[in-house]
Amino acid sequence: MEPRTPAEWKTLFESEAFARQTEYYGPLGVEYTPAGTHLRLWAPTAKQAAVNLYRRGTGGACVGTLPLQQQDKGVWSIYLPGDQHGKYYDFTLTTPFGTCNAADPYARSAGVNGVRSMIFDPARVDPQGWERDVRPVIPPARRSVWEVSVRDFSQDSASGVHTAWRGKFLAFTQQGTTLSSDGIHPTCLNYLKRLGVSYVQLMPIFDFGSVDESRPLTRQYNWGYDPTNFNVPEGSYSTDPTRGEVRVRECKQMIAALHAAGIGVVMDVVYNHMYRSDNVLNRVVPLYYFRQNDDGSLSNGSGCGNEFASERPMARRYLIDSVLYWAREYHIDGFRFDLMGLYDVETMNLLRAELDKLPGGRDILMYGEPWQGGCSALHRYEANKNNLNMLNERIGIFCDNTRDAIKGGCFDAREPGYVEGKPGSFWDIGASVAAWCRSEKLPPHAPGQIISYVSAHDNFTLWDKLLMVRYARPEFAAVDKTALAQNRLAAGIYLTSMGLPFWQAGEEFARTKKGQGNSYRSSPALNRLDWHRAEQFHSLVDYYRGLIGLRTAFPRLGALDKANPAAIEFFPLEQPLVGWRLPAQWGDGAAWSALCVYYNPTETAQVVTLPGGSWKLLSDGISSSLWRGSSRICTGQTVLLPLSATVFGQV
Repeated sequence: MEPRTPAEWKTLFESEAFARQTEYYGPLGVEYTPAGTHLRLWAPTAKQAAVNLYRRGTGGACVGTLPLQQQDKGVWSIYLPGDQHGKYYDFTLTTPFGTCNAADPYARSAGVNGVRSMIFDPARVDPQGWERDVRPVIPPARRSVWEVSVRDFSQDSASGVHTAWRGKFLAFTQQGTTLSSDGIHPTCLNYLKRLGVSYVQLMPIFDFGSVDESRPLTRQYNWGYDPTNFNVPEGSYSTDPTRGEVRVRECKQMIAALHAAGIGVVMDVVYNHMYRSDNVLNRVVPLYYFRQNDDGSLSNGSGCGNEFASERPMARRYLIDSVLYWAREYHIDGFRFDLMGLYDVETMNLLRAELDKLPGGRDILMYGEPWQGGCSALHRYEANKNNLNMLNERIGIFCDNTRDAIKGGCFDAREPGYVEGKPGSFWDIGASVAAWCRSEKLPPHAPGQIISYVSAHDNFTLWDKLLMVRYARPEFAAVDKTALAQNRLAAGIYLTSMGLPFWQAGEEFARTKKGQGNSYRSSPALNRLDWHRAEQFHSLVDYYRGLIGLRTAFPRLGALDKANPAAIEFFPLEQPLVGWRLPAQWGDGAAWSALCVYYNPTETAQVVTLPGGSWKLLSDGISSSLWRGSSRICTGQTVLLPLSATVFGQV
């Protein structure tokens, strides 16, 4: 008997009988050849299915409607003879919930706002030379991640980017950009190459629903955590969202340009929910792809009205297929999972194993937010912080322990952390340095599983947080010398800690959003990277640049194996000072035989005693590039500057 209520559908969808009858692992979506195209759709609850064909991605009459044939395992299919390149389509489906039109869940491109899916020949769409694009080889010691929105990266009128490319994929392809085209101060890709960061993490670049691609972008803004089509690049980031091939080509051009600069691309993926409950997945197989409460209503662990049911077999397949598609077709170098705590451990480990099978796949990064956005009906082991030891050692987590220890809690603007003088916080700083591998606050794990950071797109920028702790009414545009020193100290801690260092774009030039914590739909002006500010705070940029290079010169800080954290020797210093020594690993090519690092969060200079031997001053907390040339050799006692991270290398 057919289910009648959402609760009955939940029982059916979670039954072994349904899985046995409908689990399908053959091809889905478009299978194109010049001679003809197969379309295949998994819709096991559909009574009827037809495809509607169009010449354009929006507007224009339907040029034909053809019935799909029902196959085994809930699959519907049709073969369209002849060259279908450039045609658009959608499906008309009749299910127990009614009749509706739906895009293809496996669509690889689409017209405006993703309503109509597109058939295309990849060979005709790929940019010139795409077949020669390869992922850069980035050893663990060189890994660092800089997070940015495609829109924010170049929409500043001073970015030096062609007007038509600002806020678009193509902005990443423009070489030699400078501040207001002055020929002196680097911006955009030119800036990134000088900074030395090894990965750019792009906030959502798949098709999202919160920006209307048919309207001018001047007054629209959104970060894009609102998926509409998981396998289609976002149209508003292309120069022409009406032509589905343009977004595909330009997205690949962006990736190729970053790869040519030696920079990997991490994709921020949001499979945990969709923009609305009325979405492509719910139209094709109502309720199947989304987690349900016992009464059949949609669970809301995402805080967005729905959450993806990763534990259901064909939903799990869909998620894994999609990630593998981006990895194969777009040569993506890593995946950052939004609200990873909403996925089950088994799905994430299966995905890791599938990525590992790709050429060079073991080097594809995989990490996520180990929390949820609300209460979830996922009654399995969640891919969260508490279950870290169940995850593959190459699945990482954002470590909010490190973030909050260094700069204070992210939800309370006034709460201080170690760099602002919070009493007793030094214990957690030591734990952060060792990637929490020597702490009981996290389950056993490898150091490479820890993302060490103090700012990301959510919550306050580091600069705003530092000022809000210090002042009741901060002046965010002011050049505050104490906040600058605290900023350098914060970076000095997480960039000398084990794990994978990560930061929000512009943290290195005191990025401000004027105290606004969650700017996901604020004005473009508030969210843009202010390239004038990069020049104004160029000494802070240089501080980050020096630490990135220093870290690369001492590979053990980024090493992945579990034995490394135990090698850190912490010194018995007077609170709140923290000091430690780490010998180099034999044969790893380190520039120094050991590192010795001190953190001083006080506003006065402090005298400490160095371990035995001769120590070259690599960074004094103001200049982090002393290691690049000849600098002081120290023995015995040394003075730590106020609010500083001081680094020595044994010579």
